[in-house]
Amino acid sequence: MNDRLWTRLLSLRNGKEPIGRQDVDPAFALYGPIASAKDGFVLAQVGQSLDGRVATPSGDARDISGPEGLAHLHRCRALVDAVIVGIGTVQNDDPRLSVREVSGPSPTRVIIDCRGELTGDERLFEDGAAPVIVIQGHDAPRSSRRFDVVRLQRGPDGLDPQDILDCLAERSLKRILVEGGARTIARFIDDGLVDRLHVTISPLIIGSGPSGISLAPITELCNAQRPSADVYVLGGDVLFDCRMKADTCLSAGKGQKVRMSNDAEAAVAVNV
Repeated sequence: MNDRLWTRLLSLRNGKEPIGRQDVDPAFALYGPIASAKDGFVLAQVGQSLDGRVATPSGDARDISGPEGLAHLHRCRALVDAVIVGIGTVQNDDPRLSVREVSGPSPTRVIIDCRGELTGDERLFEDGAAPVIVIQGHDAPRSSRRFDVVRLQRGPDGLDPQDILDCLAERSLKRILVEGGARTIARFIDDGLVDRLHVTISPLIIGSGPSGISLAPITELCNAQRPSADVYVLGGDVLFDCRMKADTCLSAGKGQKVRMSNDAEAAVAVNV
């Protein structure tokens, strides 16, 4: 990535850059589908260790991703309209969910708080970086705090991810980044709502701790999801850009393309 390419991607996000031959560049191949999406696009993002952990057992998730992996996450934030996290992510990490590592706009922050557990003291309510929307169940207790609250029908399994996307679309928030936690990402994947899944893997072994995606268990590998993917090297991290829609799945043994973050590197094919 360089300043020229990033400026063009921001222009594409704002509808000022036509889609053309630039999509053969690795940066446009990775970020172009996000920036150019108009009618609804859901990206889920996970940053994890080699052994699939996103934090230590005590909840320390700092510095799992390297500098390039962190910049990638902030690029994704800058290209979407809204970023979604669950209440657990806010309680454990107290994130800002803003864009700081790259130039570009910070997205609207959306917190799924089914039972109305937020205190209002969380720092994203205080930093003024971008609007905050709190999505609660219809039966959550009312709060005297001045949240921008959307109340949705809550079923036995919680809030319906499609209802969440629909209420955001009504506010013209159509490019969505689902950033955490593991169960929140899994709900959107289970419902077939994720267009792209980005999994960034850092050369780090934690040993134990929570995983980044918490899907229901399967008994046989033939039932595993096998999305087609491009692979990018981001400094010391490796990024899998997975296409999650059913018509893009690969059967076992197909090749994947590996794209390097350096424009001069050629794409090569590897077997999986």
